[in-house]
Amino acid sequence: MLRNLLALTLVFALTTATDVKQCSGNKPFPLAVRVLNCETPPCDVIKGRDMTFEIDFYVTKYVTKLTTLVKATSLGVTVPYDLPSDVKDVCSNLMHEAYCPLYDTEDVTYLFVFPIGNYPEVSVKVEIYLVDQDNEVATCFVCSIKVKKAPSANSTVYEIDF
Repeated sequence: MLRNLLALTLVFALTTATDVKQCSGNKPFPLAVRVLNCETPPCDVIKGRDMTFEIDFYVTKYVTKLTTLVKATSLGVTVPYDLPSDVKDVCSNLMHEAYCPLYDTEDVTYLFVFPIGNYPEVSVKVEIYLVDQDNEVATCFVCSIKVKKAPSANSTVYEIDF
């Protein structure tokens, strides 16, 4: 009984959505976003490592291509955040055997592995857009993060991977 309760608690913890915010301009909002090890932003991220998102969303038209665009805002300055082409290609990173093209009202989950560069330790507002072949926003959300340095060599870090 205790084992089942523990397993259920772990599954719930891994599937709980992260409290992300809607983008300005009434852009489509995802069905849910899960950030590994973060329910309530700002999410702590280690510079030089990856931040993992699962983004559940649906499309409102026939979509043949989706690209991830990221804007980062810190200290009042907003800049585009360049991503490697294999990371920004949404279609090749869909989960649960989903693939493009996507059809009107189809819902899917995108695994976005966001590389965090070796940036200063600051708070950053990250806007994540999924843009289709017509350059229209399929979904958009904002997540606040706090870039931190890696723990010292004497520290032990445990990470749950889902």
